Order: sequence, then structure tokens, then C-alpha cells
Amino acid sequence: MDDHLTIGDVAARTGLSIDTLRFYERDGLMISPVRRHGGRRAYDDTDVAWLEICRRLRESDMPLAEIRRFATLVRQGTGNEAERLELLRRHEERVRARMTALADALDVISGKVETYAQHVARGTAAGVWAP
Repeated sequence: MDDHLTIGDVAARTGLSIDTLRFYERDGLMISPVRRHGGRRAYDDTDVAWLEICRRLRESDMPLAEIRRFATLVRQGTGNEAERLELLRRHEERVRARMTALADALDVISGKVETYAQHVARGTAAGVWAP
């Protein structure tokens, strides 16, 4: 278990920038205070695991306010699991809807790629646009 990871170590492990890590700490997105060792931030594996969750939530477009609320609930401890679950379920629904919309868009794009690939392969003109 690593208990004295530097901010640079954590940035490398999580893919988050040092500025983002500082922002997360400042903005109340961490579930526990970041410890200091010799005056420098000292992260541990629990911090890294939490930051990985935050990264995935942000990648899936969860608003920072919701991540902050989720972090607050986690910090409060047991007894609010139903609220955490509801927050995550709402986000899951948004992500699934977005995935469906993206899959539909990809189908259209793939069809256009195939159409234009056929025109290019045959050396035929596609006009202004090829249906």
C-alpha cells in the first residue's frame, strides 16, 4: 500500500492534471482531507481509488456539483446509501440515454463512410452530398 504518493505520482496514475488534483481538493471533491508529509501533499491508495471514480464520473459528464454532493454523502458515512444510490441511478440513466444517442449517430456516420468509401473506390462523383 502506498501512503506517501506525491501529487505528480497521483497525476501519472490517474491521468488527472496536477491543477485538477488541486482543484478537487479545494472544491470539496475529495472524501477525506489530503494529508501532508513534509509540507507536501501525500496521497494514498484510497485517494487514488476515489480519484479514479471521480475521473470516470467526469468522463461520463456528471456535473461537478453532483460529484461534490456524492463526495459529501460518502464523507458523512453510513445511513445515506439510498441517496447515493439515487444520485448514481439518475446519472446512469443519463449515460445510457447518451450512449443510445451516440450509437444512433454512429450508425448514420458509418453509413455515410460506407457510401463515400464506395464512391472513392469506384472513382465516381458523390455530388454535393451522397444519400
